[in-house]
Amino acid sequence: MNINFEKNDGLVPVIVQNVNTLQVLMLGYMNKEALEKTRLEGKVTFFSRSKNRLWTKGETSGNYLIVSEILEDCDNDTLLIKAIPQGPTCHTGATSCFAEETPKGFLYELEKVIEQRISEKSEGSYTSRLFNSGVNKVAQKVGEEAVELVIESKDNNIDLFKNEAADLLYHFLILLKTKELKLENIEHVLKERHK
Repeated sequence: MNINFEKNDGLVPVIVQNVNTLQVLMLGYMNKEALEKTRLEGKVTFFSRSKNRLWTKGETSGNYLIVSEILEDCDNDTLLIKAIPQGPTCHTGATSCFAEETPKGFLYELEKVIEQRISEKSEGSYTSRLFNSGVNKVAQKVGEEAVELVIESKDNNIDLFKNEAADLLYHFLILLKTKELKLENIEHVLKERHK
């Protein structure tokens, strides 16, 4: 990285984005020291202009932003940090400082929850129990949910249709996990087809 800290008196703007949902979480500023600390510790650290010091997001609330990737823009004077939020980002308790609550990308969050339940072997967890019953049982469940969705599509109850569609997506994510695949693998296939 060759960030130009000279343009704005030693500071560069930093956009923080949820790595899973791609939702913009906040904007802050970094100097060289803040960027180094962020890289070293893996938690987003800004230079607070009001406090005139380094400030790690979450240092008092515990709602850290765990760094997944740091990218620079084409002019080398702005950073994009893709992060995993450890709770709400905004001091108001909202997910984003821009008051945007978006369901877009939630499937990636759900995929993480499914992975966590399976890896922790959560007792009493339907997800864990179904996964451990094997690929045949999971595939059968996906088939059942697909048939139920088709049946509901013939009727006029949109709420039942949406619920069956949600059930199908949820079980499909478990099936992907049994095949050691992720949603992004399927997205990649669709993107290749789109070319």
